[in-house]
Amino acid sequence: MSEEFLSFIGDRMLTVMYFDLSRYVIAAGLMTGALLLFRGWATRKRIQKRRAVRKDYTREIASSLRTVFVFALMSLAVLGLRETGLIALKLETFTALTIIWQTVVIVIAHDAYFYWMHRALHHRRLFKPTHLHHHKSRTPTPWAAYSFSSWEAVTEAAFVPLFLLVTSQLGIAYAGLAIFLFLWHMIFRNVIGHLGVELYPAGWTENRFTQWWNTTTHHDLHHSSGNHNFGLYFTWWDRWMGTEHPRYHEEFRRVTRAKQAAPDAVAA
Repeated sequence: MSEEFLSFIGDRMLTVMYFDLSRYVIAAGLMTGALLLFRGWATRKRIQKRRAVRKDYTREIASSLRTVFVFALMSLAVLGLRETGLIALKLETFTALTIIWQTVVIVIAHDAYFYWMHRALHHRRLFKPTHLHHHKSRTPTPWAAYSFSSWEAVTEAAFVPLFLLVTSQLGIAYAGLAIFLFLWHMIFRNVIGHLGVELYPAGWTENRFTQWWNTTTHHDLHHSSGNHNFGLYFTWWDRWMGTEHPRYHEEFRRVTRAKQAAPDAVAA
């Protein structure tokens, strides 16, 4: 390896590690703090009766640190490909309209990628070496968002460089701010999916304007029951492919219409 390349890696590795770690810690930490601050409300909106224990949190955080490292390597790959001209990633100022449509496009593309990648990892020959580790969080917590095996972390992180390679070949220069917004959207939606507490109001899944937007119950059912609900941001792929959990709407109604918990239950 040339000294120039090693210098490039060394200068940027700590930066991308810090960025990927901070996204995870900020998103999971803020959501954890909110659940503690609004404990009574969170108790009423809990999806599962079972609660995660200390070893669950320890496993989730430890494996998430490994995932952060893998994500950082992929971020370095993107920067390296940008240096070679294979990826057209622009850090200059773009119009607000460009930032909006590029962010929307990458979110929709990622949802499609995630759905099919996720279903593939559930194949009987792939599940144990790749995705089983994530499903050890049967009752997920906000810290489970990045709790992946090394193999799954690679498949998760591969999306951004692959997407940018494709868009660059199509002659589309992506804005750095659009990628930035996508990455923050991704981690917060991921954490919300593993929250264990339903944030969305009653009627959300039955309203034609909101029913396509994923809820915490949607992904929580995936963790508790297995081969359903593979989508990340939206419900449409699960609907189109017939993989939505048959009790999804019933479970959402049960959780969102829960009555005030007894004082002793809240205190517990």
